Amino acid sequence: MAKHNAANTRIKRVYFDYLEHAQRRHEASIDQVAKAISRFEEGTGFKDFKKFHREQAKAFKLKLSTTMNARTGKLLSRATVHSTLSALRAFFIWLAGQPGYKSKISYSDADYFNLSEKEVRIAKATREKPVPTLEQVHHVLTTMPAESDIERRDRALIALALLTGARAAALASFKLKHIDLKGGCINQDAREVKTKNSKTFTTWFCPVGGDALQIVTDWCDYLRKDLLWSEDDPLFPKTQIGIGEQGAFAAMGLAREPWSGTGAIRTIYKQAFKAAGLSYFNPHCFRNVLTTLGERICTTVEEMKAWSQNVGHNNVMTTLMNYGAVPATKQAELIRGMADRQSSTDEEAKLAAEIASLMRKHRNVA
Repeated sequence: MAKHNAANTRIKRVYFDYLEHAQRRHEASIDQVAKAISRFEEGTGFKDFKKFHREQAKAFKLKLSTTMNARTGKLLSRATVHSTLSALRAFFIWLAGQPGYKSKISYSDADYFNLSEKEVRIAKATREKPVPTLEQVHHVLTTMPAESDIERRDRALIALALLTGARAAALASFKLKHIDLKGGCINQDAREVKTKNSKTFTTWFCPVGGDALQIVTDWCDYLRKDLLWSEDDPLFPKTQIGIGEQGAFAAMGLAREPWSGTGAIRTIYKQAFKAAGLSYFNPHCFRNVLTTLGERICTTVEEMKAWSQNVGHNNVMTTLMNYGAVPATKQAELIRGMADRQSSTDEEAKLAAEIASLMRKHRNVA
């Protein structure tokens, strides 16, 4: 069976260029589209896109519904199926307007990649995800060792993530010059920091309490004063790997260069939470922790807006909708509390009515 189609490869290259430069899509997003199209090509035996027929779309949908996830061993989630089909629909709509394909593909044929309305609702359903409490994160920081340079770095990284809610990619790319301890903030400059959508903004340290701020301060002082690192050196350098005493590769300290990805950061989180006796929470969950804190301590709309901007959101609803979900246990507590207040209010209203009735009777007797 063929594993390549030259004509398909050429038009895909044009499409990916269109996504990058015309649609301003991120590289990671384009990679997902490429994966979806490749999966479809495999399903058709790499037939030329000019031979596309609606029956191919219907057959591919059926195949996806029985495809197993290689990592989990379970069927592909509805969300994965939906995103794959949506990417294919968009591609074939674009393809139907390209020279050499206009007479071969109908715009309406691309609609056969759509899922049913019921399946779309299932795919888009939001589900409660586990999020650590502020107290749990403080517990992790308390239990993390800080004897070696690597241990100090790891603890400072989690402390700064708690103070700022910075994403893993940003944490991996921060330089010493981006942090302003005197001003109590960190500058997420998209020219050098890997921020979402290349957005530049300043994040002031959130009032999380505990030792987080002191841990970060001590780490910066150590880099500047003890190691004599410059402002252009990485805030969280990667681990230097060398040949250890046993002749095997081992950690040898800090390399004077940043991580190239976020894998090492996720490993640090896993090890830290495991050592603290807690389940693993990914770096992104700290944004939920800060949103929950903001909902508790912000008393005005202006304060909530400032809190939202602090994590890089232009719209406060983005913060509340994506990170401010109330956990089921807290939801139950709040609803029950409302019921208790309502019961109390009903009793007070009944008592007030009885008093008013007695006063009317007293006036009539008088």
